[in-house]
Amino acid sequence: MIKLDLSHTLTDTDLSSYQAEVTRIHHMIHEKTGKGNDFLGWVDWPNTYDQEEFNRVKEAGKRIREQAEVLLVCGIGGSYLGARAAIEAIKGPYDKDSLEIIYVGNTFSSTAITRILKYIEDKEVAINVISKSGSTTETALAFRIFKEFIEKKYGEAESIKRIYVTTDKERGLLRPLVNEKHYESFIIPDSIGGRFSVITPVGLLPMAAAGIDIDEVMRGLKQAQQDLSTDDLNTNSAYQYGVMRRVLEKTGKNVEMFVTYEPHLVYIAEWLKQLYGESEGKEGKGLLPASVNNSTDLHSMGQFVQEGTKCLFETVITVKNPIEDMNFPEASSNIDEMDYLVGKSLHWVNEQAFKGTLQAHVEEGKVPNILIELEDTSAYGFGYLVYYFFKVLALSAYMLDVNPFDQPGVEVYKRNMFKLLGKES
Repeated sequence: MIKLDLSHTLTDTDLSSYQAEVTRIHHMIHEKTGKGNDFLGWVDWPNTYDQEEFNRVKEAGKRIREQAEVLLVCGIGGSYLGARAAIEAIKGPYDKDSLEIIYVGNTFSSTAITRILKYIEDKEVAINVISKSGSTTETALAFRIFKEFIEKKYGEAESIKRIYVTTDKERGLLRPLVNEKHYESFIIPDSIGGRFSVITPVGLLPMAAAGIDIDEVMRGLKQAQQDLSTDDLNTNSAYQYGVMRRVLEKTGKNVEMFVTYEPHLVYIAEWLKQLYGESEGKEGKGLLPASVNNSTDLHSMGQFVQEGTKCLFETVITVKNPIEDMNFPEASSNIDEMDYLVGKSLHWVNEQAFKGTLQAHVEEGKVPNILIELEDTSAYGFGYLVYYFFKVLALSAYMLDVNPFDQPGVEVYKRNMFKLLGKES
């Protein structure tokens, strides 16, 4: 499902020289002996997930589709990025589904929140609040507001049927509310951190509500687990990519620019930025993850990549088989001078834009490129992609000797914010 090409990285490093280190870290991952090992539950998840809860997720997804025109997914960071990446990638842009999904709880913007309230006034609404602690400020603020909206709109009894909670099994501020109101609830596993949680009910419920076949997502996840279970650098391309990230960093490349050529993959890049940035960016270490969406951003960021500071390498994610395609039409005249494209598919045009950019950036700009080709953006393909990047990240972060699964730095801004807001410590 994923093809890796390292032939444009402008390095002649022999990756096999890293085999011993890769083998050591592979055992750390699979034997759960490395830093943060309590959060390695995703490694075996395709075999250990709760099938009964999984079936409840599917049933709840169907129920949401029947009862609502709009589903509010209320969460921030890993509590929504993975689900949004999945839904947009799998369904593609301008999908004519009967259920609209709006993402809330990820901003303090008064304009965004009040405009959403006005937008959903006359619509049938359900909400899925996602928070392990229940105390994440952006999410808790939005949930209070939208919970009140739903209760006023539908009354107590009906509102309970339209509120779905994904949270900790026993702890957190949402669990007592679930116990009191008897909302339908789903569990965020203790052994899987937020930015890895798209494969749990955190991501699966919004996907199911969106009409995505989550059985296929899990099937792709399981296939990737099987394919990537080896420590052999000759065959495990996820490990090859992970090693190459560190190799390029040693040459002075401090930024990894994720590049996509499909607008509906923008949130794949956003999810990757959290996965990599929050996992590696600690102790003064780690690559800065950035992203562009081409060919759009070639008319802005393209100049910097081509001729700016040589601080970055690109990881380009392309799709072999697009969701849709069409041939460029013939016109009655060639006044726009576009006849040279008549009969060519738009996907082919997109591919040539990618190839031309690759040549320019590598050969003239001297910007290393890692190429990742996805077979497609199906539900199966998304499941495969997720596990692939988990393995890349785990290896790559352990090569830095950091804990890939904590995020102590994000607590600093929270302390300052709470003080300014007048919250008692």
